[in-house]
Amino acid sequence: RKLFSTGTTMPLSTQSQREDEQYVLIANLDNARNLSNILKAITCKDHAIFTATANGLKVTVEDCKCMQANAFIQADIFQEFTLKEDSVIFQINLTVLLDCLNIFGGSSVGGSTALRMCYRGYGHPLTLFLEEGGVVTVCKINTHEPEEPIDFEFSSSNVTNKVILQSESLKEAFSELDMTSEVLQITMSPNQPYFRLSTFGNSGNAHYDYSKDSDMMELFQCNKTQTNR
Repeated sequence: RKLFSTGTTMPLSTQSQREDEQYVLIANLDNARNLSNILKAITCKDHAIFTATANGLKVTVEDCKCMQANAFIQADIFQEFTLKEDSVIFQINLTVLLDCLNIFGGSSVGGSTALRMCYRGYGHPLTLFLEEGGVVTVCKINTHEPEEPIDFEFSSSNVTNKVILQSESLKEAFSELDMTSEVLQITMSPNQPYFRLSTFGNSGNAHYDYSKDSDMMELFQCNKTQTNR
């Protein structure tokens, strides 16, 4: 549920210290669109788990307990990041949150929406104060008991192969794949073909090879040949 109240009022920076004392988490951003763009990148399901620590804000989205997307917004990115507990965790409807962040419109020219995000603690809603052009809108979004996320943390000592690629180059590579193939096969090897994407579609089998020295490779550490689908 989201509740709106709109009107011309004082800027967010004039909120009293007494009001701030009731919150366990306060996070301010000069431009709400910066947060909105990050969250859009991981919006594969409606609900997300928010975890706040002294290092910043981690947002986790899971799909069918088999895929996990994480976004981490460092504390330094916020103009103010106040946390009164070691950690704060809650679950929230991500679609509703994005609607609120873009309540003034996501493409306003020459202006930006200031955001003040406040959370009072377990059982309380997440409160958003959004200001643009002297108008402040208050949104309150219900929070829920967070589900236990899947532990995708891999021990570094058990990692056999590790490849880091430029996302734009990988996106271009994916655009060339035969989409009639039911699977994508990924091969990593210390020897040729090094990094191979394979499809098995209506027009036959296709292999797309990329050298370990190609421009798209940021890191290539392979100890043995490994193939996964």
